Amino acid sequence: MKKYILSALVVSTATVFTACNDMLDTDPRVTDLTAATFPGKPGDVEALNAATYSIMNTLGGGDQSGILNNPFYWWSLMSDDCYGSGGLQDNVAKSLHHFTTASSNQYEQDFILLYGGISRANNQIETIDNVVWTDAQKAQRNQLLGEGYFMRGLYYMWLSQMYGDVPLITSTVITDEMQQQVSAEDAIYPQIISDFVSAKNLMKPERANGSGHADKFAAEAFIARAYMFWAGFYKGVKDLSTGSGPAITLVEQEGCSGGSLSQADVVAGLKDIVSTGGYELLPDFRSLWQYSNSLLWDEAHDNADGTGNAEGTHAYAFIADMDRANCFDQPGMGNGNKEEIFQIQFMNASKWAIGGTYNNPRMYSNYLSCFWGLRNGATNDNGRRDKTYPFNQGWGQGTPSCNLWDDWTDAERKGEYTDIRKLGTMIDLENELEAYTYEKDDNEESGYGVKKYADVNLDACAADNDSWWSKCEGYSSSSLDNKQQGDHFEDYYLMRYADVLLMLSELTGDVSYMNQVQARAKVPLTTSYSLEALQNERRWEFAFEGLRFNDMRRWSGINSGESSYAAKALEAQKGKMIVCYGQKGAKIPMAHMTCSWAKRYADTNGFLPKPQAQITLMNGKMQQNPGWDENASAAEYTYKVLY
Repeated sequence: MKKYILSALVVSTATVFTACNDMLDTDPRVTDLTAATFPGKPGDVEALNAATYSIMNTLGGGDQSGILNNPFYWWSLMSDDCYGSGGLQDNVAKSLHHFTTASSNQYEQDFILLYGGISRANNQIETIDNVVWTDAQKAQRNQLLGEGYFMRGLYYMWLSQMYGDVPLITSTVITDEMQQQVSAEDAIYPQIISDFVSAKNLMKPERANGSGHADKFAAEAFIARAYMFWAGFYKGVKDLSTGSGPAITLVEQEGCSGGSLSQADVVAGLKDIVSTGGYELLPDFRSLWQYSNSLLWDEAHDNADGTGNAEGTHAYAFIADMDRANCFDQPGMGNGNKEEIFQIQFMNASKWAIGGTYNNPRMYSNYLSCFWGLRNGATNDNGRRDKTYPFNQGWGQGTPSCNLWDDWTDAERKGEYTDIRKLGTMIDLENELEAYTYEKDDNEESGYGVKKYADVNLDACAADNDSWWSKCEGYSSSSLDNKQQGDHFEDYYLMRYADVLLMLSELTGDVSYMNQVQARAKVPLTTSYSLEALQNERRWEFAFEGLRFNDMRRWSGINSGESSYAAKALEAQKGKMIVCYGQKGAKIPMAHMTCSWAKRYADTNGFLPKPQAQITLMNGKMQQNPGWDENASAAEYTYKVLY
């Protein structure tokens, strides 16, 4: 078996020197190092680089105030593909789904973490030439500088998509001007895309090969993602297939000569990935996800041929028809595969304590697997294999919506096909897990679970709550002493090659790129491009990967009101029949807790509230977002117990 339990660069830590400033609670300060002495050698810059990346792990694995910090998880909850769900006490998840807040600083953690990442990237960029680089080390220097620019652009893109107009800080010495809130449309996005352009031009023209580092091709892909959001959301170009996207003005800095970037430039970058990147779609969609691991496949086949396996009698039929060579843990599949362009990696080092902002010991585990895990059964039934095999227990927050299942099923029915991605993405609890029961305080349950990123158990595991990772080569018992909560090491995909292909179809109207994704799923090929076909294809391919919400926003445009694509899609949740208080036989219609999804989306444009503590700290230099401010109805944005 391929070794998967490893120490990844992106979860390394390093001590970072930053300039002292009262503005924004972002990053711990130290006094034993100065900018004059650190970094002093290439290895020091490597350490700074690792620290810059490590913010992604705190986002992807951190758990603060009862909610996972992963922005893509938040965006999944805010989309029409998920409900808030969970138990009665899980008000943060339900707040996100209903565009409400239970406290003024409820969404502060990501604000702080993202500015912390920006601070680290700024330091990396500014101090890189403290090192005396030889001619032979110039490529290493440029690669590290490019990665610093890439990560700053990435963190600013996430920050601005979550919180809108914010201060643009591009130096460790924070001037009064930098402390002022600026326009995301006019100032922040030009900087984001310029950072990605610098990264593209500075980094080596070769693949990172699943190392956890960004590479030139990741930069080209994220240029496209950032540009498409800016052109759609801010500039109102909802259909880019006509080539009508405007040019964006760039910032002059190392690696970026200024000027502007056009839609044609974006397309050229994506085509470069296709022609020279060496990426490819995996042959089977299921190979991307840990439920297709070979150990589970072996159990299915031991049972299917009547021989039984050593310790159990289960069989997971959904993967029985796979080629074993395509299983998640086989060479070229799963973590580090040729489809993933950029990702968050994890390692076998989690601890139970929640810890501080930057050193959360859960950061080494992909905690998404725990949050999306099944919240099964009556008291003490959680995680029992006779009820949930092959899936493990978890918090059950952010369960799939009825809308996603129903819309997908309607598309299958109209096209007279079966899309393997539907059951490759969602657990049909009633038909796949017949013994599954709800907890007595479950709310907003749809009858479905998330299969992507779902933790998997085996009959071969020692206990009900064990994870299949405990049987992998290189595994050692986690210091968390709770495998169900700590043993989650599946990469979190931030960019897949499938996205490059679908972005190319959307930007050019050329269906041949989309057809490659459809052919992998064995669904009918689109013969004539339409935005609707592209929208559906993105929804099916990337469900629960956190892309849907910002896709909806860019297909709507800012200030588009209650009749926009996003508002109407969100409002379509109303009236869907859901399970509350675990009463499967007494479903109730889904309702918004204060007013309507359409109104809350229209009022907020999909932005979260800026943390009040940070607004206060800024002393009038940063303002609250519309829909959450004094001009909005507090009754409509304040969390209310609905069930």
